[in-house]
Amino acid sequence: MGAAGSKLEKALGDQFPEGERYFGLENFGNTCYCNSVLQALYFCVPFRDQLLDYYANNKIIGDEDNLLACLADLFTQDAHEFLNFLLNEIVDTLEKEAQAAKNDQEASSPAEKTANGPKNAHANGGPKEQLDTWVHKNFQGILTNETRCLRCETVTARDETFFDLSLDIEQNSSITSCLKNFSSTETLNAEDKFFCDKCCSLQEAQKRMKIKKPPQILVIHLKRFKYIEQLGRYKKLSYRVVFPLELKLSNTVEDADSEYSLFAVVVHVGSGPNHGHYVSLVKSHNHWLFFDDENVEMIDESAVQTFFGSAQEYSSNTDHGYILFYERLGNGHMS
Repeated sequence: MGAAGSKLEKALGDQFPEGERYFGLENFGNTCYCNSVLQALYFCVPFRDQLLDYYANNKIIGDEDNLLACLADLFTQDAHEFLNFLLNEIVDTLEKEAQAAKNDQEASSPAEKTANGPKNAHANGGPKEQLDTWVHKNFQGILTNETRCLRCETVTARDETFFDLSLDIEQNSSITSCLKNFSSTETLNAEDKFFCDKCCSLQEAQKRMKIKKPPQILVIHLKRFKYIEQLGRYKKLSYRVVFPLELKLSNTVEDADSEYSLFAVVVHVGSGPNHGHYVSLVKSHNHWLFFDDENVEMIDESAVQTFFGSAQEYSSNTDHGYILFYERLGNGHMS
């Protein structure tokens, strides 16, 4: 575990959890964003356990071309892009393996296939059935986009899935207020009128986004990088955004509060999007840990507040919470 691990063992003493490991990750010049996300995902215990189960039960064959392509991608992404890339690549891998296994099974029993006919709609040329992987079970939630025509009052609802929520932020706000803004009602008028199928014409309408199915692991991405037309470039928003240790997710379709507990934060350090550094804070066995590449140390829970952001736009504090990881309470997954 190295020197950092030894310090942690001494600090925790008898409380050091048996079988747990706290490794720092070396920064290969431009991979701190990768390190910070990997630490957060490693301490997402259900994700880690299922990944290790998958590794133990499957023979993994390396592909140098794919590995090089992935490495090239890593050097061009930020932490949020890398997180999405990583989860979607895992889903693609699981889906390809499941399809290959299905094809092998069907090829080994052609008589049964002929006798019973096609097994699903995809065999008839219909839509491909999505595999519900353990990534989906942990991270996927469902949003419903409701649009109400102001002429005929017809409500049109469209569902979409998500692995994380990207929230606009404002100065001196909180995650709760950002979520309320995310679900606030927007009026569509003038050039943005809605085409109502019942009226068969463009009409003024009201639109809102609601969470239909909250995920087990709620990942919140704060949109700290905003494109400024006048400058012709992205600017980092160093706004103070308070994120609670315990979060209640209200205003869902279920009409019941879903309670979550914060277990990891990816932090962007720096004054701009092009020159910065990523670190992560992780809660493991009721202790908060600070991961800065290969350096690992224990921190007090109150220190998490120092990463809320700056109360003033121009401040010497450049450490800001960027991606937040919450687990839904009542699962019994994490401690």
